[in-house]
Amino acid sequence: MKYYLIAGEASGDLQAAYLIKELAIADTTAQFRCFGGELMEKQGAVVVKHYRELAFMGVEQVLLNIRTIFQNMVFCKQDILNFNPDVLILVDYPGFNLKIARWAKANNMKTYYYISPKIWAWNQKRVFKIKKIIDQMFVILPFEKDFYAKFNYPVDFVGHPLLDCIADRPQISFADFCKAHQLNNKPIIALLPGSRKQEISSMLAIMLSVVDNFPDYQFVIAGAPSQQLDFYQQFINKDVAIIENKTYDLLQHASAALVVSGTATLETALFKVPQVVCYKTGWLFYKLAKMVVKIKYISLVNLIVDKKIVTELIQSDLTTTNLIKELTKITTHPDRENQLIEYENLHLKLGGKGASKKAAELIVGYLTN
Repeated sequence: MKYYLIAGEASGDLQAAYLIKELAIADTTAQFRCFGGELMEKQGAVVVKHYRELAFMGVEQVLLNIRTIFQNMVFCKQDILNFNPDVLILVDYPGFNLKIARWAKANNMKTYYYISPKIWAWNQKRVFKIKKIIDQMFVILPFEKDFYAKFNYPVDFVGHPLLDCIADRPQISFADFCKAHQLNNKPIIALLPGSRKQEISSMLAIMLSVVDNFPDYQFVIAGAPSQQLDFYQQFINKDVAIIENKTYDLLQHASAALVVSGTATLETALFKVPQVVCYKTGWLFYKLAKMVVKIKYISLVNLIVDKKIVTELIQSDLTTTNLIKELTKITTHPDRENQLIEYENLHLKLGGKGASKKAAELIVGYLTN
């Protein structure tokens, strides 16, 4: 069968790559064409548009790049028609993917969604549109199945693919890691400022402002695969290292982390690294978001367990003083052990590994039955 996948971010590329790997096992005749990245390509997919060309965050960036977004949409639709897939698999990235889904459904295409849009966070009425345009939904967070059930929309909970990604990765010793990246032997505090230029521009400087207060640690920036290393240099005026596209290796050996809200907060928790979650955006966007967002927390870690495990420093609370205070707690204070204990509960709620395999088998099963 022929599968067309759309992933618009680095995290989607990673999780879609695992899905493609398992789909190829479940369906030995599978052909894959996609919007995605290098990881999907390594699994045998033909990548026609890289996610770097799709990533625009916030109202301002969307407006400034509206012509490019429109052109990408037109190109995508034509490419799908030319490929004529048996199913369109949309991976997260709802701003783009739900528009494609509406068009695809109008053209009598089968539409599956892997990794639900976060409609439980705001504008929950979007579920009625999703029910009309998505044939099958595969969710990765345990509370999402119950959320959709409230709207009489049965979905499949497959578990979280990050458990697969982390379990399958090769191990490297601390000594070898430090040697490979020219680090010293001090404990590491990892800085994860996001993957988009806008995120990095607003977050990295404030993260770096705490460096001088922790002389017994070395700070290491996780460079996103979607960005060139020289982009980071404009923000760095401290003695810190930057490691490109090795976030999981970095988290394996980090003692603590400062993390921009998003999937990275969950990744950090699954590596059992105590963290402080950071978030800051434009004043107008934040005010608008507060009016419509319906969740108690911004980090996936706190949302999944439905209580505060990690500290969230949001908007005006994200200051150097507060960062120093909270980072001190998770390096030398009992708060560190408390986080590590709660991470075990988080892991249990997500279920075991095998999410990608389960999703692939369900997809092939639905298509062949």
